[in-house]
Amino acid sequence: MSPLALVERLLQLVPVLLGISVIVFAMMTLTPGDPVDVMLGDSLATPEQRATLRREMGLDRPVHERFVRFLGKAVTGEFGTSFHHRRPVAEVIAERLPATIELTLVAMVIALAVGIPLGIVAAVRRDSWFDRLATFASLLGVSMPGFWFGILAILLFAVTLGLLPVSGRMGYESEVRLVTGFALIDTLIAGRPASFLDALRHLLMPAVTLGLAMAALLARVTRTAMIDVLHQDYITFAEAKGLSRARVLLRHALKNALVPTVTVAAIETGTLLGGNMIVETVFGWPGLGRLVVEAIFARNYPIVQAAVLLYAVTYVLLNLAADILYTILNPRVRL
Repeated sequence: MSPLALVERLLQLVPVLLGISVIVFAMMTLTPGDPVDVMLGDSLATPEQRATLRREMGLDRPVHERFVRFLGKAVTGEFGTSFHHRRPVAEVIAERLPATIELTLVAMVIALAVGIPLGIVAAVRRDSWFDRLATFASLLGVSMPGFWFGILAILLFAVTLGLLPVSGRMGYESEVRLVTGFALIDTLIAGRPASFLDALRHLLMPAVTLGLAMAALLARVTRTAMIDVLHQDYITFAEAKGLSRARVLLRHALKNALVPTVTVAAIETGTLLGGNMIVETVFGWPGLGRLVVEAIFARNYPIVQAAVLLYAVTYVLLNLAADILYTILNPRVRL
C-alpha cells in the first residue's frame, strides 16, 4: 500500500467517527431517563441540589451545545468526566481496557488455532465423515448465542464439576500488583506461577465462549476458500511437477485461500473487542464491555460515547490492517 493510499484510508476515519458520534449522542439523549435521577435514586435531594448536580454534569446546556463541546474535547483526546465515577473518562476506560484486550487476544488465538486448521482439513477431506462433522460443528458454533453457551459452561464446569471459577480475573489469594494491566503477564512478572495458573483458569471459559463463534465462522470460510483454490489450474500444475502434497497445500493453496479468511478474521476481531459486553457481564469480567453496559443503565453518556468511538476506531484500523495483509498474501492486489 502506497503512503498516499494509507493517508486516504486514514482520512476516511473522520466522517465515520463524526457519523457515529452523532448517532450515539442522539440515541443516548433520546433514551428515557435522567442521569441525575439515576445517580440520586430515591434520596431526599432538594430541587436546588438536583439543579446543582445537573449544572456540574453539564446537562443544563442545550443539546447542540453539549454535542459541539463533546466533539471539541474528543479531538484532543478529552472525553469529559464520568458521571458515576467522578473521574476523567479516559482514566476509567484505561483501567478496564487491558482486561478486554487480554480476553480478546486469547479468544482470537483459540479461534485461529481451531478454525483455520479445521477448515483446511475439512476441505482436503471433502465429503468425508470428518468434513460432515466439521461442517455440522461449525454450523452449531455460528448458530449458538455466546451468552447461552457461557451459561451452560458455568453450569457444567463451575457449578457441577467445580473445575473452573465462575467470575473475575483471579482469586483474592492470587492477586498481584498490576504493571501492564494484563493478568497473565503481570503474574509472570511477579514470579508467581500459581497466580498465573489461577488467572488462566479464570480466563479460559470467557475466552472459549468468545472464540467459539469466531472459530466456527473461520472454519466455514477457510473450507470454502480452500475448496475453490484446490480446483485451480496452478494447483494441478504444482502437483504435476511432483511437489509434495503438504507443500502444495501450505505454500500454494493456503496462501491464496487465506485472503477471504483475513477479511473475516479482522472483522471478527473487532466484534470480539466491541461485542463482548454480554459475555463479560455473564462471567463478571471487569472489562470495557461490562463498563459500557453499566454506563448505559446509569445514563453515563461520556463513558458510552468514548467507548463507542474507541470501538469504531478499532474496526477501521483492523480493516486497514486486513487490506495491508492482502498485498502481502497476494502482491497482485493494489489498494
